[in-house]
Order: sequence, then structure tokens, then C-alpha cells
Amino acid sequence: MRILLLSNQPERTTRLLMFRATLERQGQEVIVPKFSSRGWLQIARETRQALKKEKPDVVHLFNVPDIIFHGIGKLKGSSYQKLIYDYRSPWGLELQMSFGRLARLAGEHFESELARSADLITAVNRPLANKAGAYIRDKKKQLFIVNNYPARSFLEKTREKVAVASIEDKPLVFMGRISRQEGIGNLLHIIRQIPEQIFWIIGDGPFSRWYLRDLPKNARFFGWQPHDRVGGLISQAKICLIPHSRSLITPYATDKSVWKLNEYLLLEKMVVASGVTLEEKRKNLLVVDPQDLVRALRENMYREPEKLHPEDYRFWEMNDQTIKKAYESL
Repeated sequence: MRILLLSNQPERTTRLLMFRATLERQGQEVIVPKFSSRGWLQIARETRQALKKEKPDVVHLFNVPDIIFHGIGKLKGSSYQKLIYDYRSPWGLELQMSFGRLARLAGEHFESELARSADLITAVNRPLANKAGAYIRDKKKQLFIVNNYPARSFLEKTREKVAVASIEDKPLVFMGRISRQEGIGNLLHIIRQIPEQIFWIIGDGPFSRWYLRDLPKNARFFGWQPHDRVGGLISQAKICLIPHSRSLITPYATDKSVWKLNEYLLLEKMVVASGVTLEEKRKNLLVVDPQDLVRALRENMYREPEKLHPEDYRFWEMNDQTIKKAYESL
């Protein structure tokens, strides 16, 4: 089976890369087109060119921004045979948070179009599967949940080791996109409220320099880091932090979908989080309201994480059979 995996930034779409590795292990031929521009119109044009050239059996499309792939369902039968829609984030709700309700209606129009055009849907967790399912008229269409868990190899990727003398010197670590949605405002407030504590900020974003223009002296900004260095940086943390505000997206951001949360927990780190919904109870994870983050961090500053047992680990490879079953059902 020839499978074309599609997203607007394939080289930075972790979920696409994880699917690629799994499908190749399962003996599938995988094609991942790259684009010459980040402009939406250019990506849309090059997508259609790639489909006409490659003529894959299956297109597996990873959503956001969904408008780029408007009309792709009409190419089914001529440029490819089957379409899978991967619903990894509620784009319409993201648009509403930035631009208002009309933007949400527009975003969800394109989500609905792709969900209805697809032969099956993959989703990152149960709440998103339910939301995608609400778009579908054909209730026989199958939905498969593929959770965002780290690969087993992530435990081995600890090249970056920074000498830290004692637990008092260990940093509190934030990893992620430097943006309002990821809680940069809450993070900066926390850093200023706990001036005696060192913080590490790992990540980047189009407005990161503006957000971090007056970064307090107790914080160190690493910028974007390749994935094979991330484990080593996280391993130095005293506590890992997810400072999301509560928002329209909170019900869909769960412990089974937030990559960095699962990477933190896999490395047996204490995690203090807000704006996250629990699908199951997890060791070393404390979820609080955003206004309680400073208190929770102070109270757990020297708390030892619980030891993980085999049943506590969550790996991407746990999705292997689900992915195989999804493709076999086409």
C-alpha cells in the first residue's frame, strides 16, 4: 500500500513522523511531500501536484489549518483512492479564541468537510473523536483513537546533560510553543512570583522575542531544540510545568493528547499542569486551576516523584495494533 502523509509542516509535525515510523515498520510504502513555502495557497497548490504525481492508495491528512486542504475530497478516485482524516486539534475553537465566533464557524466548516470526505477518522483522544464524530452523517464510518505517547526510544535520547549540583539548583522546566495558547503569560507571572527559583524555557514561536523581551534573570531561554536533546534537558528538571489557561480547548487537551506531558511523565518527573483534562489518573501529575499554579509549585518543590511500574508507562508503540487495524479496514 502506498500511503501519502500530509500536513502543512511535515518536518515539524511530530504525530505525522510517528505515524510514518510505525507504517514503515509495518511494511507500508510511505510518501511525505515537503513544501517550498509556508504560505497556505502555495501548500494547497503543491499538495494537488504531489497527489497527481504520486497517485497514492491512501492519503492520511493531519488537520490544522484545515482550510489548506479544502476540496481534497473531490480528488478521490482520480489522484488517490482512500482518505484518512487525523483530527489532532479543534482548529475552529482555536480560531474563535483569536478571532471570535464567526472564525470558529468558518474553521468548523472545513473540519466538517474533511471529516465527511474521509473514509475513516483517526483522533488523538476520546473527546476529539466524539467531536469529529458529530460531523459525520454516515454513522458506520469508523473512528480510531491513536494517543500521543512518546516512543520507547525517547528514554534513550538524553544526550544533553547539564551538570546540576543538588535538587535546590535544579530548574523548573517549561517546554513548548511560546504563545498565549500555551500559557506564556501564566509562565512569566510564575517566574516573577518565585524569583529564587531557576526556570528553563525550551521552545520557540513567531512572537517569542516579543513575549520574552523582559525575561527575568532567574529564567534561561534555550529556544527551539531538536527532539534528541529534549530528553536530556527534561531529565534535569525538579518539576515540569504546563501553565495553560482554561479555555474552549481545555476539554480536548487531555493527558492522552499533550505530547510534552507524556514525555515529562515518561521520564518520571513531577508535573504541575493547568488547562488540561484528565482521561485517566496518572502518577506524578497534579492538575490545578491556573490561579493555583504558584501555590502548587511551592508546595511540591521538593516532592519526590513516585516510582513508575511497568503498567504506568505509556508508549507510542501501544498504538501499533490500532494503526494496523485502521489501515486494514480500508
